[in-house]
Amino acid sequence: MAKPQRNTTTRRYAGPTEPSPFEQARDELFQHIMRCGVVGSAPEHVEEWFAETMKYMTDRFPELDESKIGELKTLGMRFAQPPKSRTETTDAASAA
Repeated sequence: MAKPQRNTTTRRYAGPTEPSPFEQARDELFQHIMRCGVVGSAPEHVEEWFAETMKYMTDRFPELDESKIGELKTLGMRFAQPPKSRTETTDAASAA
């Protein structure tokens, strides 16, 4: 009986992959949010900031279509929300 042959080809590690334009835009947007102190700002200031920033991001990343820019804004708006307080979590748990 013959031994099954082993696959002797090796896969070479190609190194880290380049992030996609969307990933680059997302990371840049999150950095801007942290740097500009958007978290905890008044809602009207957040809307104004996002309107200006999304125009900038559209120009900066022309390879992103309108739907990707919208998705980017949604992620940014979620990221910019202040953290939920512990009392809200405790109240919700005790109400259940």
